[in-house]
Amino acid sequence: MKTASNGRVILREARILPIKVSHDFLTNIVKLAHELPRIFHWLSFTVVEDEGFSIDFAYNHQRGQYNAEEILNELKRRKGFRVLGVTQVDLYVPSLNFVFGLAEYGGNAALISTNRLRPGFYGEPHDEKKFFERMIKEAVHELGHTFFLKHCPRSYCVMHFSNSIYETDAKKKEFCHVCKRELEEKIESIV
Repeated sequence: MKTASNGRVILREARILPIKVSHDFLTNIVKLAHELPRIFHWLSFTVVEDEGFSIDFAYNHQRGQYNAEEILNELKRRKGFRVLGVTQVDLYVPSLNFVFGLAEYGGNAALISTNRLRPGFYGEPHDEKKFFERMIKEAVHELGHTFFLKHCPRSYCVMHFSNSIYETDAKKKEFCHVCKRELEEKIESIV
């Protein structure tokens, strides 16, 4: 068992893998690694680089997007209690036009795309705070699925399914009381 400098007990370590991101964007990923332990207090997050990780195979030329399922399958093979892939490319699954992210339910891997989280994607002015809030919400949501959490009917809960960016903006970055209780019960048996 490890203890963080602030006295927080760390039971497991999670990895954040930047995938096809610009060098400038790495600062956001480092900020994410510092923010996520506020919600997942039993985890520490480390940003890792994997030079051998390519997603070119998942690109669909007709759609101009990357298949999130194929990328997630590759992430599942990476070592780590939890692995969160973060990319700037646009993602889809065959049944949907796009996804903000995808996760292996009850598994070790999750993936988010920041492409459609940028206010500029919707013709809005640049807003770094709004962008980063969206990034946190999607990361927490997808990691929640890895801990067996399903979509929540409460629109303010981070586990609520976001069909649009406006639904992402409307929800909080934390779990509702029901999902938080479920998560704590799951954690006791997992960690």
